[in-house]
Amino acid sequence: MPLFSHRNQMSIRMIAFVLFVILCWVLLLFRLFNLQVVENDKYQEIVLNQLTREVPTTPERGKIFDTNMNLLATNTTVYRVFISPKAIYDFEEESEEYGSGAAAAKIANKLVEVLGVDYDTVIEKSKKLNRQDETIKKNVDPETAEILRAFINENGFTGMLNLAAESKRYYCYGDLACHLIGFTNADGDGVYGVEATYNTYLKGTAGKYITAKDALQKDMPFKYESYVGAENGANLVTTIDMRLQYELENQVLAAYESAQAGNRVCGIVMDVNTGGILAASVYPNYDCNDPYALDEEHLQKLADSGLEEGSDEYNKLRTELIYEMWNNKIVSEPYEPGSTFKIITSAIALEEGVVTPDDSFTCRGSYVPKGYNLPISCHRTWGHGTVTFARGLQQSCNPLMMNTIEKIGRDTFYKYFEALGYTGKTGVDLTGEASSISLGKESMNVVELAVYSFGQTFKVTPLQQLTAICTVANGGYLVTPHVLKEMVDDDGNVIETYETNEKVQIFSEETCKTVTSILAEGVATDGGAKNAYTKGYSVAAKTGTSQKQDKWVYYDAEGNVVSFEDEWVTSDRPYRVGSTVAYAPADDPQIAVIIIVDEPTSGGSFGSIVAAPYISNFLSVAMPYLGYEPQYTEEELASIDVGVADFTGWTTEDATLHLTNRKLSFKIIGGNKGVIVAQTPAAGSRLSTDNGVVYLYTGDALPSDTVTVPDVVGQTANNCNKVLINSKLNIKIEGATNYNVGTGAQVISQSPEAGTEVAPGTIVTVEFRYMDGTD
Repeated sequence: MPLFSHRNQMSIRMIAFVLFVILCWVLLLFRLFNLQVVENDKYQEIVLNQLTREVPTTPERGKIFDTNMNLLATNTTVYRVFISPKAIYDFEEESEEYGSGAAAAKIANKLVEVLGVDYDTVIEKSKKLNRQDETIKKNVDPETAEILRAFINENGFTGMLNLAAESKRYYCYGDLACHLIGFTNADGDGVYGVEATYNTYLKGTAGKYITAKDALQKDMPFKYESYVGAENGANLVTTIDMRLQYELENQVLAAYESAQAGNRVCGIVMDVNTGGILAASVYPNYDCNDPYALDEEHLQKLADSGLEEGSDEYNKLRTELIYEMWNNKIVSEPYEPGSTFKIITSAIALEEGVVTPDDSFTCRGSYVPKGYNLPISCHRTWGHGTVTFARGLQQSCNPLMMNTIEKIGRDTFYKYFEALGYTGKTGVDLTGEASSISLGKESMNVVELAVYSFGQTFKVTPLQQLTAICTVANGGYLVTPHVLKEMVDDDGNVIETYETNEKVQIFSEETCKTVTSILAEGVATDGGAKNAYTKGYSVAAKTGTSQKQDKWVYYDAEGNVVSFEDEWVTSDRPYRVGSTVAYAPADDPQIAVIIIVDEPTSGGSFGSIVAAPYISNFLSVAMPYLGYEPQYTEEELASIDVGVADFTGWTTEDATLHLTNRKLSFKIIGGNKGVIVAQTPAAGSRLSTDNGVVYLYTGDALPSDTVTVPDVVGQTANNCNKVLINSKLNIKIEGATNYNVGTGAQVISQSPEAGTEVAPGTIVTVEFRYMDGTD
């Protein structure tokens, strides 16, 4: 019995052992199955990660073109310089020439010399022995990269000191259209403008290059390597017209300098039929290639702050000024449109049939809205007298508009106000668009409705206002403003075209033609927008001036601006915004333009003075460029400028015949017969056929005598003309070329300056401007 029991126990143990072995095998097999089948991908990835190195390849960011395929933004090749601490360590371990840290020190010294980086920083990065990639510097130019490449080859530092080619954004015209285009940040992503709006399309899709090394860090066979190509970004073709953009920026800058605007100047040009933004400018602006550098105006603000450079307050202000400089005023800063809104009020009234152009109204300098006890003044406080509706619009009569909006009624007015987009956003493809600030219909009482009629107490963005004006210009259709025209690939194939929303007609074509005709007549005659007159072209325009009720300026007894706390404050008034909107040609409008001068501090504050002249200057360039031939009136033809030929070597007979045919007067000095040896003004000058005189010198006579340029600033056109002609000088007129309309324009500047000694016949350039405009 004991023996049997012992044998039985042995059998049980054997069975248990066998079962244990079997279980172990099962577990082992299960583990192997799990490793090789179930989790194969996971562990294969771990192994590959240890053996392979993945290097991303950057796609080329899409280019940006203007509407005529002029390149606006492209890419240049720059280099990222980086070291491989692990490769440096392995090299030093195996090298007989370099001891521990010697290679790293040599590399660091060269990088300090060539890149100007900190030595200790490079050494610190070289000690991260498990790292393959430590960036030393980005955006290194090709010339500098070539110096480092030679250093690498000479010293056998391949793989330890590395250069990676990258793309850097380059803007072909620096600050041109900067607020439309925007710029890219250090990561290559778009910031502001179309660079931000279409960033996803522009940036493309990154690729990668995978290389493999064995345990000894030697290259493995090619089959272990792979390459996934990067997909370049789409190219943007914009609606921007570079020539129009350039000219608009010239005029915005001129308006800024003339008015000494305290809160920038902006301008927009739009295609009235499509909503395409042809140009837009904000000044002061910034350089897209160096967007973090403050412009001169903002640098002056920083200097005037009196803050200690480098202090927290100084750095905070500098950051605020940078964001202010970047801020796209045309979409992000609502303003009160003032009398330019009278175009809309008039169109609503004519569309609804509550007025006709010939209706009569008497303006006594103020108006008491129905249901209100106090009068609201006209800008012309002594009144316009009895005028027709058409003339009241041309003269920008506020009481007329208040009376008109009462006839329209709140509900009808608000229906149009909402339909024209004044209660929302335009939907433009630019970042940072602000909403308008206005009352809801139920909150409009008689006073709000009255002042809304002439564009006060509500705010819209400049782009909203121009978009609404385009509705009148194009025959009544609301358009969506946009900058994108289409996207194309590198072969020029169109990928996507900007799709405009279905146009909604708000006004009839007849209403729009009536409003346009009234405005154009006002520009050509003695309307408030006569400074927008453009010789040879019919222009519809309206000026406006609004008050900034939330911002006031204070004066001392001598008219100098002082702070509110100053004890010498004697008067105050709100800051103002002067603007002008126009579209042309009036008989078939194609483009609309607006210029807004925010807080003018010099030369007046009315839009008719600070903005309208620059609208005229812009259109005088834009219309011929767009292919519109000037159509001169008989009066314009009588004073048209003609070119002066080079008469040197001509006989007096030939010269006088030529001048007579050109309808220019002349004087011959030195004898009526002979050869011309000198002349004034010089060849290439332009003189008016109305009063231009060419002085021709023959024989030994030379223009040695001089005359003194008189002071004509402040004089009317007739007086100026008489004074200069009597002084044996020619006149070149700039500015208001319809200078004899109404009360007459005045000379606001002249060149050469008064007191200058010049030869007889010298051209004195004078700029005329109507200074009687209020709006």
